[in-house]
Amino acid sequence: MSRKAYSFVRTFRREPARTLQVDRHYLLYASAGALRLEARGQAWLLPPARAALIEAGEAIEVSLPQPGTTASVLFDTCFLAAPPAPLTVFDLSPLARALLTECSAWGESDEPLPAYAETLFTALGAVCLRLAERPSPVVVPMGRSPELRRALRLTEERLGGELRFEDVAEQVGLAPRSLARRFEDETGMTWRAVLRRMRVLRAIEELAAGDTPVTTIAFRVGYTSLSAFNAAFRQLTDRTPTEYRASFRP
Repeated sequence: MSRKAYSFVRTFRREPARTLQVDRHYLLYASAGALRLEARGQAWLLPPARAALIEAGEAIEVSLPQPGTTASVLFDTCFLAAPPAPLTVFDLSPLARALLTECSAWGESDEPLPAYAETLFTALGAVCLRLAERPSPVVVPMGRSPELRRALRLTEERLGGELRFEDVAEQVGLAPRSLARRFEDETGMTWRAVLRRMRVLRAIEELAAGDTPVTTIAFRVGYTSLSAFNAAFRQLTDRTPTEYRASFRP
């Protein structure tokens, strides 16, 4: 019989999207690099500052836009209560990160967990369930209709350049008013609000990838003012880009 909970650490090259579905509750964490998740019409990015808690049986799409290392934990459904939602992404606390590191010593095995390890996994599960009650707001909708999905894809492809809503509408074959209505109906947000989230997500990916100066990242994701970039970033994450980067650096 496999352990009630176990950890595994793996290093991956850049990989396209693939479906992940397991029969245990899954704590997915990238200790290096960043993961992209897609599920239920939404998309998230996981740099080392964030983790995802996925309910057993929930199917998600996972991709690696850059090489990375995952340090994740699988919990038996009898060992950990069901998460508050099928998929929750949240910022890791220092305590959760320390517990993850300590739990990495116990991988998959038929041998039962020693009492000390079981206590650690129990504490990690309890902390993550608590963190999952306050999910991260930095999530991007994927849309339902082909027109909106194409509009989202075009927007994401051009974050660093000149971008006009009217041009996006023209390329998907809709009047600006009709496309604006699609955004409201299918995402609950305006195009500009989605654009801001996309820019912050791209910035998070850049912050996790290396030591590129924050000013350079701001310009790459489409901001012409560092102060405007900092304000948008803080609005969605409650931290400046510099503070966010520091939160997942040793």
